[in-house]
Amino acid sequence: MIPKYREQFNSEFSPEKYREVIKSLTEKGGTEPQFRVSESPVFLTRDFQTKLYSACDSIISQIKAMPDSELAEAVPTEYKVPNDTRQPHFFTIDFGICQNEQGEVEPQLIELQAFPTLYGFQKELQNTLCEVYPFLSGLKPSVSDEQYYSELRQLLIGDEDAENVILLELYPHKQKTNIDFYITEKKLGIRPVCLTEVRKRGKELFYEKDGRLVRIKRIYNRVIFDELDRIEGLETEFDFREEVDVKWITHPNWFFKISKFLLPKLNHAYAPKSYFLNEFPESEKLENFVLKPLFSFAGAGVNLNPTQEITEAIADKENYILQRKVSYAPLFKDMNGEFSKAEIRLLYIWHEDEDRPTLMEHLVRMTKAAMVNVDFNKKDAIWIGGSTAFFAEP
Repeated sequence: MIPKYREQFNSEFSPEKYREVIKSLTEKGGTEPQFRVSESPVFLTRDFQTKLYSACDSIISQIKAMPDSELAEAVPTEYKVPNDTRQPHFFTIDFGICQNEQGEVEPQLIELQAFPTLYGFQKELQNTLCEVYPFLSGLKPSVSDEQYYSELRQLLIGDEDAENVILLELYPHKQKTNIDFYITEKKLGIRPVCLTEVRKRGKELFYEKDGRLVRIKRIYNRVIFDELDRIEGLETEFDFREEVDVKWITHPNWFFKISKFLLPKLNHAYAPKSYFLNEFPESEKLENFVLKPLFSFAGAGVNLNPTQEITEAIADKENYILQRKVSYAPLFKDMNGEFSKAEIRLLYIWHEDEDRPTLMEHLVRMTKAAMVNVDFNKKDAIWIGGSTAFFAEP
């Protein structure tokens, strides 16, 4: 989108530099990324940034205006966790980078989540790109690493000792995002702990460290409920739905509240019209919409071309939405003259004593396939995978 930076990056790019990026990330994380990292960042205009941030501000205001009882409707009874919070600690919004009928580049809302993502990795990815391509440093945000990690430390650890805070995941060392866990541990001292390793004594939770049981006072939660449901015979001492003496960062109920459940309720020029499947009007044409389950993760269960036969076969229609299709714009030119499409996720944190969330980072996913998922790309494709964004004047 900004030719001068695109041309400079492409002229400086080499496979050796890409290997240097991956090597540096591996050193910083203690493991090689288990997901594909794109060779290139994206360069976005200040005008697009203004549109993006304005849409987010409107969406946040609309959500804040919703009654608590309306948001609570999203949480399935069987998944309700005690001691809910007034607002989520994490808040992310995904937009497709699209073009309208006039050819103008604009964001289009894809989904939103109150669930943490790669807050540590994205910061280090941007740092690494600036180290390998020094001209990018002039486009880097002014927030220092010290400021960035201090904000995360305040949110995740608060007044507790880092030893009493864990990153909770299911088999964390086998997760594709484990590099983010290790970066978080290096920067903040928060250890990744498997749900199966948590011990319960009355209402208190513990994990083992250096041969001793350590009390858990705060949980940086990375466990997704629907992932638990897919594992047969999973044995744990601790059930999320139990009353325990622990602080959730962020509380599991918000995974459901801030989700695709909200899309039919939002009104904005950059929010494609959405309906719950059981409320889809006859006046609309099914071929103009994408079918999505409400609470799936990482694109699971999405159908780009739903048919009436498919939708009629769904028993729990209230747990699906139909979202109007948007056209991702092929804007990001690679070394072979081919173009990638992308979506951008804004990573916010939300301190309990603050009225609105704070934007921390951007996560970009690049693709040449119909869905923004590396698994759908050709194996030899470039300019695909996880990336970051730099904003500048054209």
